[in-house]
Amino acid sequence: MADITEDAVRKALAGIRAPGGGDIVSAGLVAGIAIRDRMVQISLEIGDPSKAESYEPTRRDVEKVISAMPDVLSATAVLTAEKGPGAAPTAKPASDKGAGKIRHIVAIASGKGGVGKSTTAVNIALALKQLGMRVGMLDADIFGPSQPRMLGISGSRPNSPDGKTLEPLESYGIKVMSIGFLVPEDQPVVWRGPMVMGALQQMLDDVMWGELDVLIVDMPPGTGDAQLTMSQKVPLAGAVIVSTPQDIALLDARKGLNMFRKVDVPVLGIIENMSMYICPNCGHEAHIFGHGGAKTEAEKLGTPFLGEIPLEIEIRLTADGGNPIVVSNPESPHAKAYLAIAQKIQTALDGAGAGRAAPMFTTE
Repeated sequence: MADITEDAVRKALAGIRAPGGGDIVSAGLVAGIAIRDRMVQISLEIGDPSKAESYEPTRRDVEKVISAMPDVLSATAVLTAEKGPGAAPTAKPASDKGAGKIRHIVAIASGKGGVGKSTTAVNIALALKQLGMRVGMLDADIFGPSQPRMLGISGSRPNSPDGKTLEPLESYGIKVMSIGFLVPEDQPVVWRGPMVMGALQQMLDDVMWGELDVLIVDMPPGTGDAQLTMSQKVPLAGAVIVSTPQDIALLDARKGLNMFRKVDVPVLGIIENMSMYICPNCGHEAHIFGHGGAKTEAEKLGTPFLGEIPLEIEIRLTADGGNPIVVSNPESPHAKAYLAIAQKIQTALDGAGAGRAAPMFTTE
C-alpha cells in the first residue's frame, strides 16, 4: 500500500477548475491539507462567506477527485472564509427566506478538559427541553465529539436531501449535529485551525436547524481557534463556564471567562461540577476536589453562580449509556439540580442579560 503524500493530493487538486478560472491550487484556494490513516481533509479558502454557495460544486469535486485516488479511504473538504472582507460576521440577518431561526445561542465552555463539560451541556439541554423550549445541540468539540454517544445516537448519519444542507438528527426531542456523525468514532480528527473553523461554520450555516428557542453549543476545552470562531462570528446570547472546585481548574475557568468578556460575550454564570461525593451507603459528604471554590470565584468575578452538581456515578453511567439522568431519572436530586440551573439560564435569556440574542441567527 503506497503512502498518500501531500504532493500527490495537490497534483490531483490541480486538475480541478476554480470558479474564477485556472485551477484551485494555482488560484490559492487550497488553504490546508491533512492526511491521517488514509483519510484526507482539505480546507478551501473562499475569502467571502457570501460566495459559499457558488463554491459548493468545487467542494464536491474536490471530495470526488481525492476519494478516487489510490489508497484513499475517505476525503472531506470544507469551505473557510478567514481572509476576505466579510469573513468576520457569519451570522445572517433574520429573514423570511430562512429555513429556520435560532433565537438564542449559548456556549457551554470550560477552561480545561476533564471537568464534565459535555455531560453538563447535554443535561442542561435536556432540562431546557423539559422547560418547554425548542432546543438544539451543536457539538463543537471537533477533536473529541461526545454528544452522539451521550444522546444514544452514535453511528447515525444525517441526511442531505439537496446535497448542500444537512438535516440534524433528533434525540429525546432535541436536534443534534456533531462531527461525530461524519467521522468514525474510533478515528481521530487531524485538522489544522482553518479546517476546524470551516467545519464549525458549516455545522451552523449548512444545517437545517429549523425554529429553535435555544441552541446549546458544547464547546471544546480551552481558549483556542474554535472558541474565537464561535465568539466572534456567531451572535452568542451568552456563555456558561463549567469548573470543578480545585484551584487549578478555577484558574483555567477564570481564563475562559475573561476570554468571553474580551470578545463581548455575556457570561451567564459558573457551574461547579463534581462539587461533592455523597456515600450511597452512609450518606457521608466528601469534598474530594474541594468545595465552594466556583461559588467564591463567581463572587470575585461578579458573575452569577448557577449551582452545584455532585460527583455521582449515576450521572456518569447514564451519560455514557446514551440516556442522560435528566431523562432517565428526572425525579432524582441530580436531575433536579440540572433543572434548577436550566431555569436560571432560561431566566437570563429572557432578561436583559441576553442582549446579544436580539439579532436572531437565521439558517438558510
